[in-house]
Amino acid sequence: MKILIVIPAYNEEKSIERVVDNLIENYSQYDYIVVNDGSKDDTARVCRDRGYRFIDLPINLGLTGAFQTGVKYAAAKGYDRVLQFDGDGQHRAEYIQDLMDEMDKGYDIVIGSRFVNEKKPKTLRMAGSRLIAAAIRITTGQKIKDPTSGMRLFNRVMIEQFAVGLNHSPEPDTISYLLKCGARISEVQANMDERQEGQSYLSFAKSIGYMARVVTSIILIQNFRKKEPIARKDER
Repeated sequence: MKILIVIPAYNEEKSIERVVDNLIENYSQYDYIVVNDGSKDDTARVCRDRGYRFIDLPINLGLTGAFQTGVKYAAAKGYDRVLQFDGDGQHRAEYIQDLMDEMDKGYDIVIGSRFVNEKKPKTLRMAGSRLIAAAIRITTGQKIKDPTSGMRLFNRVMIEQFAVGLNHSPEPDTISYLLKCGARISEVQANMDERQEGQSYLSFAKSIGYMARVVTSIILIQNFRKKEPIARKDER
């Protein structure tokens, strides 16, 4: 089973070395690729100097473009699974095997969730997460406890979907859409660390706008997208 860890990185010069070195030293059974998303800092230089495997995008495409670049690479190289993994150090590689084990049960996507066994804190940011989760549940009938988690494992069927689907972003509204198409999605507990270096691109104001766009997309826009039933090899 070939798995590729895709690490989109934008201005992560202070974190990327710690993230990749940990994978190389402690989780060498997994392949990885850093997708430098047109960073304005020295992320590319760090990757080059350290000899990391990376794709250097000349301009900033955003998370969707960077992740899809990694998925297209995975599809071309014949990988069976792709793990979306943050370059800021928040995701813990120790949970990868748990996600793999869960996917072995027949799921298309497995989310590393902070709230399978733990309660969601009552903060303004988590209020937005609750709102997104509620929108997904209302429109699909399925409960996703941590819809904004960026640690997601995709099987080969999903790799093919994301590699060719220009509207497939690694965001909660795409999760909602794929559920409607018949994707099998599960979650496993995965604790995460706080960002130690750099700044998130989501400021408070941007977070509010992000939540509003995602909820609007889930409730309204996704209803107008043509539903393409998930085609699995064992069902063809």
